[in-house]
Amino acid sequence: MKLNLPVIVLKGIILLPNNDIRLEFDNDNTIIDTSELFHDNKLLIVNQTNPLDEVFDIDSLPKYGVIAKISHKIKLPNGKLRVVIKGIKRAYIDEYLNNVDILEAIVEEKEEVKIDEKSQIALIRKLYREIENYIKSIPYVSNSVLSIISNIKDISILTDIIVPHLPISLARLEEYLKENNPIIRSNMILKDVAYEEEVFNIEKKIDLKIKEELDSSQKEYILKEKIKAMKEELGETSYKENEIDKINERLEQLDAPSHIIERIKVELKRYESLSSMSPEVTIARDYIDWLLNLPWNKMTDDNIDLKDVRNKLDASHDGLDNVKKRIIEYLAVKQKTGSLKGPIICLVGPPGVGKTSLAFSIAEAMNRNFVKMSVGGVNDESEIIGHRRTYLGANPGRIIQSLKKAKSSNPVFLIDEIDKMTKDIKGDPASCLLEILDPEQNKYFSDNYIEEEVDLSNVLFITTANYIDQIPHALKDRLKIINISGYTEYEKLAIAKKHLIPKICKNNGLDHSYIKFEDSAIKDIINFYTREAGVRELERQIDTIVRKIVTSMVMQKIVIRSLNITSTNLSQYLGKRKYHFISNNASIVGVVNGLAYTSYGGDTLPIEVNYYKGDGKLVLTGSLGDVMKESAHIALSYIKSNYKDFKIDYDKLLKNDIHIHVPEGAIPKDGPSAGIALTTALISTLSNQKVPKNLAMTGEITLRGNVLPIGGLKEKSIGANRNGIKTVIIPYENLKDLEDVPKEVKDKIEYITVKNYKDVYKYLWKN
Repeated sequence: MKLNLPVIVLKGIILLPNNDIRLEFDNDNTIIDTSELFHDNKLLIVNQTNPLDEVFDIDSLPKYGVIAKISHKIKLPNGKLRVVIKGIKRAYIDEYLNNVDILEAIVEEKEEVKIDEKSQIALIRKLYREIENYIKSIPYVSNSVLSIISNIKDISILTDIIVPHLPISLARLEEYLKENNPIIRSNMILKDVAYEEEVFNIEKKIDLKIKEELDSSQKEYILKEKIKAMKEELGETSYKENEIDKINERLEQLDAPSHIIERIKVELKRYESLSSMSPEVTIARDYIDWLLNLPWNKMTDDNIDLKDVRNKLDASHDGLDNVKKRIIEYLAVKQKTGSLKGPIICLVGPPGVGKTSLAFSIAEAMNRNFVKMSVGGVNDESEIIGHRRTYLGANPGRIIQSLKKAKSSNPVFLIDEIDKMTKDIKGDPASCLLEILDPEQNKYFSDNYIEEEVDLSNVLFITTANYIDQIPHALKDRLKIINISGYTEYEKLAIAKKHLIPKICKNNGLDHSYIKFEDSAIKDIINFYTREAGVRELERQIDTIVRKIVTSMVMQKIVIRSLNITSTNLSQYLGKRKYHFISNNASIVGVVNGLAYTSYGGDTLPIEVNYYKGDGKLVLTGSLGDVMKESAHIALSYIKSNYKDFKIDYDKLLKNDIHIHVPEGAIPKDGPSAGIALTTALISTLSNQKVPKNLAMTGEITLRGNVLPIGGLKEKSIGANRNGIKTVIIPYENLKDLEDVPKEVKDKIEYITVKNYKDVYKYLWKN
């Protein structure tokens, strides 16, 4: 049978048949009045599909509801109307009618599914028993429902009354409302009851476990506090206990890997168990301090703007374009891949060219912390990877110590002078650096003292060396070699004006605008007071001038606002010139300029040869190394086998002793690039032919006269230019290396390439 009933839409509430609901209405009681006057107090109750909607849409209302009847009505003192509505039976909604005043619906009553009497009795007993057990098992469920259902003999009514007392969701209540079969509703109730009992048992286990843990920790805390209070009353509170409290506070704030946290906790328990008088207390405390103070997960944010990085490098260092390009390329790849798994940068060059300061500038440009470790002269590997804690006075190695100073786990880490490490009975420190500098291994670096893995993969390692040949081969394989040559005269001039003079004046308390160094004066300092590849001595000389000016101002109590340093008054501050250029027009028989690459950059190497009565012996002086001694013997053998081509009297070779000397005998000299210079000096002496003093040569010679290529052509060219050399003879195979020579040097030097020594002879003595 179909009915036309007014509709009440509930939000977040579901009314089931055989259950009551209390509602309050404002002064507008149209729905209640309509129900009383025209529908025998009957109306339809439906629930809003989405309880979050402020205003419902008719189309979104459900197609099922409950036919209900107003059982009580009370007018409240505040003017509102309170009604009690009782659900009667389920209904299906054919259509909603949106009238002017109220919402109505055409509904069809749903008939309950009939079941036989025995099945109904069995289900009622089962439900009653399960509900009774459920209430006994779960303490927070009210047992009032038992008295309500004790006398109910209808399974349909029983299920509808039980459901609202279950802790189920709104969606589950809707399923009960839709279901017209009481047998199915009974099975649903049994399932829900069993599920709630299982959930409660799990909650009970969790609560019990938490309670046990809390009881244990609370008991421990209370006992400790009582012991502490007792000791305070007795005046026995120790410094050690205060330290433990501080360590625990720091441990709570420590951002470190889990294995480090656990290790600190273990060591802290050991520290607590030690007597205050035990000698191990200090050792345990120091170890905990090291673990707490290392920057485990502290990282600085990188500057990802490579243009800004390049600008900062240009601002701090003049020249070195090739070096800067390589560094930018290296950082670009690192930024693209997000990894530093590439070769470690190694800056190779003579002292004073700015290797260390360049590394510091890289750190500043990248916005990273900077730390430096020098390994020059280190011969004990324990200095790098630490001592074991079993030894008295043990400490972590320099890597861990430097990482602590850096205060971040991704600093720029400079390892200085790796070519000066030594290997002896104490160990091989270079082998320790293999693990540290290998991107595949340093993620798991372990210091002997720390005994825990320390991740070094985020550290940007930069190494420096003076001699590439002295870097251990296994270590060199892991390095990206970047050569930093000596500065040209023009680069030194720019560095002095832009960097050195302002810095020195500031350090000496003087405004650099008051003192003007003319370019000619700076060039004279470079050429006549220094002999170096870098700018350290240049800085010292300028510092000497400024200090003398400041001293004069203080002693005479005058203020200098303007002072020019010129070539004319330079000697007043620096005294006589220390170095002089070679004369360009004078030439001496038996004297030839070779070229050498020393730890201070390129330089000329004068070679002198003379002979006197004897029996053909070869005398070598000037602190020559084994390689140069061999070159001298090869040169003499080559001349003897080709004496006719060089127009030499063979009797001179047989009846005279030949003496080869390289001046400045206190300085050791070695290297395979003086062969053609030695040969030329011998021929010059034996044939009485002069060699221009503004000419230099470099290259090794074989017994057949072939000229072999050499290294360090750029440095040697700079040294030659510094000493006034106008012409340089080089091996033909070094022609490609002229690209590395600065343009201002190449413009001042004429390069002659030779393949065989006879090409040298033809150039020098064409006639």
